[in-house]
Amino acid sequence: MPKQKTHRGAAKRFKVTGSGKIKTANGFKSHLLTGKPRKRKRSLKKASILTGTIANNAKRLLNV
Repeated sequence: MPKQKTHRGAAKRFKVTGSGKIKTANGFKSHLLTGKPRKRKRSLKKASILTGTIANNAKRLLNV
């Protein structure tokens, strides 16, 4: 049986940490930023860790 290919769209969006967690960037920070508070915009810069079913789906796509 051939090797499984990594889902390229998922590979561009998600990174796997050393402990095996899935890290991703936050959305909602590309436009309409004037109506959002500075604190919210600052927090959206930081990466977030996926949990639950979404993390499991991402791991399946990344062949982790």
